[in-house]
Amino acid sequence: MLTSVILIIIAAILVGVYVSWRAGRLDRLHARVEAARAALDAALVRRSSVSGELAATGLLDPATSLLIAGAAHDARAAGEPDERAESDLTRALRAALAQPGFRTDLAARTGGDEALAELEGAAHQVFLARKFYNDAVAATRAARRRWLVRLLRLAGGAPWPDFFEIDESLVAADADGRGPDMPHLTAGDPPPAQAS
Repeated sequence: MLTSVILIIIAAILVGVYVSWRAGRLDRLHARVEAARAALDAALVRRSSVSGELAATGLLDPATSLLIAGAAHDARAAGEPDERAESDLTRALRAALAQPGFRTDLAARTGGDEALAELEGAAHQVFLARKFYNDAVAATRAARRRWLVRLLRLAGGAPWPDFFEIDESLVAADADGRGPDMPHLTAGDPPPAQAS
């Protein structure tokens, strides 16, 4: 009788430790999602700022400047990052970069190479931040789907994290107009030709 009581107490302690560990892990995953979202927000703000600065430099023709400035403004004006506005900014940048001779003309102007490199750096940060954020969301969602987490409501009142999906490639590579993951425009290689 005494040994069965001791075994029940030990089992209860082990279950309590496991539940506590699971709750702590879930809390850390939610904190990771929040940190990744803050980094993504900062990267998106930087990209729209760099885009707006590029549009205001006078290095671009007036129509391209207006297109990029409008898209950058809409991306910032959305308040919280908006997938549609951010994708529109990407498409505006991609349309500008896809113009025949755009890179050559921009490189010929003083500061053109630096502006393009800064834009590429900002776009690359968005790519990395979005990937890190979506990976954190996937891990958190998987942890929240576990039966013990649902049964004991270990997530508490934390909101269900959502993925952030945008078109982020600056170079179109296929018939749908979507490009490869983060091409390097300033690496010296010409961008891939658009599919016809």
